[in-house]
Amino acid sequence: MFTSKNKAMEKVQHVIGADLSKRTIDLFCHLPNTYIRISNHHSGFKELLKWFQQQQINSSELMIVMEHTGLYSFCFEKFLQEHQISFAKVNALTIKRSIGLVRGKSDKIDARRIAEYGYEKRSKLVAEVPTSGELQRLRLLHSTRERLVKQKASLLNVLKEYGNIGLSKQDSIMRSQLRIIKSLEKEISKMEAEMNDIIKNNPSLQQNHQLLQSIKGVGKVLATATIIKTKNFTRFTNPRKFACYCGTAPFENTSGTSIRGKTRVSHLADKQMKTLLDLSAKSAIQYDKELRAYYLKRVESGKSKMSTINIIRNKILYRMFAVIKRQTPFSENYLQAA
Repeated sequence: MFTSKNKAMEKVQHVIGADLSKRTIDLFCHLPNTYIRISNHHSGFKELLKWFQQQQINSSELMIVMEHTGLYSFCFEKFLQEHQISFAKVNALTIKRSIGLVRGKSDKIDARRIAEYGYEKRSKLVAEVPTSGELQRLRLLHSTRERLVKQKASLLNVLKEYGNIGLSKQDSIMRSQLRIIKSLEKEISKMEAEMNDIIKNNPSLQQNHQLLQSIKGVGKVLATATIIKTKNFTRFTNPRKFACYCGTAPFENTSGTSIRGKTRVSHLADKQMKTLLDLSAKSAIQYDKELRAYYLKRVESGKSKMSTINIIRNKILYRMFAVIKRQTPFSENYLQAA
């Protein structure tokens, strides 16, 4: 089920750093030291191919390195995949911390720094695996749904505030807010319906979606988000790496004899996934006998509630990877077999 994303990096002869913005893309090739700026549009992408030919750069020996920029890179990534050009996406903070003390900043300089980082770390870079059209669409629908849910929650809070100052539900202000909320609920339902259709029409997505929901505490939202974040369990090879990504993996905090800090999780994480896992853990404590007993026993012994909830987050996360690996629904026998 799990697939390797490693690329034969010894074939890479050219590393290009790409600094993306809404309208333009700045590209700097480390060897040779050449630079080009193109528009973040199909016309610019065609210009890039011509530039490759002029610089005698073979696309099969090329790796483009870029930062995570959300939708800014969507069309560019699609273009690269269509032309079988390898690319890697790196966290911007990773690049920033690797280059040390610097002065000055421009799009060209940023592209050069990304290229230098990519060249230095070329043996550790991992090429992005092409994402299916279904997963891309599912990701867009999911992110749109999240924004709509946040807007709805914001308006509900506004309604409470209006109620606290004495406005009735018949007030024109309250009624306008309620109409917007109902409209948002309809749009959220449409997003969810389309996501369900995509999952049902893809056997692999449907199978994994159902397997994840066989775990107590894991609902549709968390199952869908996990499939999207892991690219249907091809992006992460083990639950420990995904726990690091979600911000639930504990790390030691000591140094010499002076620092003896508590083991704690990192704030560098996907906060959305961390929140969903937190809600899942609290739900599992209510409905999963084994996890509830573990939670109560640990809290009664004086352990922190938050650290115990985090352990349960990780237990759920490990269970998700287990059912996908075995391709069978979760059962208590997993615990005995483990």
